[in-house]
Amino acid sequence: MKGWSGETGEASALSVSPRAGLNWRKLLAAFPAVDPATGESLQNLRAVRKFRGIGRRVGMDITWVTDRIGVGGGIWNAENMAAVARAGITHIIDMQIEFDDTPLAEPHGVEVCWNPVDDDFEPKPPEVFARGVEFALGALEKNEAKIFIHCAAGVHRAPMMTLALLGVMGWTVDDAMDLIEGRRPAADFAEVYVRSVEEFLQGRE
Repeated sequence: MKGWSGETGEASALSVSPRAGLNWRKLLAAFPAVDPATGESLQNLRAVRKFRGIGRRVGMDITWVTDRIGVGGGIWNAENMAAVARAGITHIIDMQIEFDDTPLAEPHGVEVCWNPVDDDFEPKPPEVFARGVEFALGALEKNEAKIFIHCAAGVHRAPMMTLALLGVMGWTVDDAMDLIEGRRPAADFAEVYVRSVEEFLQGRE
């Protein structure tokens, strides 16, 4: 299981000289962890800017976890929604608090469950998962249905929702996480989100 690591793989913005020796921690401590104006984590602010840039470009980001369940990033515009429809997707679970897909989907006859959740690394209530799962299970009763679960970047919220859906469909949490991460390496499971999914699944037993 991968824990949340923020902008994993990016070089540090601070280059520490070898002469700094054991004082490197003091140098790092000199840089604020939060934006003094808003109190928001600077790491989160950087991630939001990065993901917005990725999500708004033309071209869809869809990873098929199963033959009928896809996970990915934001749709944002009519051209991308047309690509979603061409991919055979009939139902969308939109986890973005930033954007409601419904007006874009209506011309294509694609059904949308707007299930807005903030990517704030706080526990999520069972109602969030119940809403998405019931929508998905209803869709999957139709043989031709395909579901696209997405957020802004397909890193946290969409994999979290997919984990809940697969759990209800009979997968263990560990096996479902392995499947999602294996198909979509960008997926990142924050521990607090995994615990929220586990509590939701336990409540259904």
